Amino acid sequence: MNLSKVISNARLELSKVIFPTKSQVKQAYIAVVIVVSAIAAFLALVDLLMSSVMSAILG
Repeated sequence: MNLSKVISNARLELSKVIFPTKSQVKQAYIAVVIVVSAIAAFLALVDLLMSSVMSAILG
């Protein structure tokens, strides 16, 4: 396979790609921030509970 054929095939495949719109990217970004924040808050709460339990057990 020569280089021009590879480039031609790559351009053909790139023409089939459907890129997200600006609003779709914004919506996905907001969803990711919300989910990550919720998971971080949950893990912080679990850490606080576990450290309190361990402090109570170990005195």
